Amino acid sequence: MARDKASENFIAPVRNLLVGVLVLALLAVFAVWRIDSPRVERLRMAVIDRVLPSFDWVMAPVSATADLIADFQSYQRLAAQNQDLRRELQQMKAWREAALQLEQENAKLLDLNNVRIDPKLTFVTGVVMTDSGSPFRQSVLLNVGARDGIVDGWPTMDGIGLAGRIAGVGRETSRVLLLTDTSSRIPITILPSGQRAILAGDSTANPLIEFLEDRAAVRPGDRVVSSGDGRVFPADLLIGQVALGTDNRLRVRLAADYQRLEFLRVLRAQPHEEINDPGRLLTPLPEVYGPSALNPATLPTAQAGEAADG
Repeated sequence: MARDKASENFIAPVRNLLVGVLVLALLAVFAVWRIDSPRVERLRMAVIDRVLPSFDWVMAPVSATADLIADFQSYQRLAAQNQDLRRELQQMKAWREAALQLEQENAKLLDLNNVRIDPKLTFVTGVVMTDSGSPFRQSVLLNVGARDGIVDGWPTMDGIGLAGRIAGVGRETSRVLLLTDTSSRIPITILPSGQRAILAGDSTANPLIEFLEDRAAVRPGDRVVSSGDGRVFPADLLIGQVALGTDNRLRVRLAADYQRLEFLRVLRAQPHEEINDPGRLLTPLPEVYGPSALNPATLPTAQAGEAADG
């Protein structure tokens, strides 16, 4: 017990002395570091040059730890930004899908409102039974035929735009040659410029525009309708919009949705008269359409008499 008290009595003064010396040393360093004098500044620089290089190994772990902490914080920030970007991307995808659906619905409504069909034309609606298309033949089959009064050459629409024409009629079925078929050639008018051209199928989703008079007058987005030339189709049937293909050729983005052809509307276009006498070109022709010929009994009186005389 006496020995412990003696050691405590000895350690306490020494500890107090060391603390006092440390405090005095710190105060001296502080005073030296705060003195604004050229001589003291040279002393400070000499001390720094002498002491600092030898403490590089001491500062290495501290510097490495500080860099690691900074990198970790940067990684956390990047991870948070990445999560935010992923979340925004998911929202953008959802908004994009909604925008596309609305755009399609809006386009269909606009096209449907802009369709102007001759009131004299009536139609028969048929169900698309099967797609008989191939890389060399683009066509579909309908469940309407000769028993329904379908005639070869009549145009077909999907309710929005022109899809093709009747190219084969059976008793109960008929085949529709689509506008994308390589055998399809349709005279068209491009609005608002009024340029006339030919829509030629090439087995792609966007048929070509050929024999265009002035390409400079046509721009992507222009409206494409049937011209009625040759009386193959009635005029002003909606076909689609002009688009610039990857091959830098003008094409038509069809208004008809070929991916979802469930029903087709077959327009009853009246047949036209076959002209065998070139001199009869001077006689006004009736406003009729289609590839079939009229018999003399259905022609106007003057023309019926001429047909009977011929």
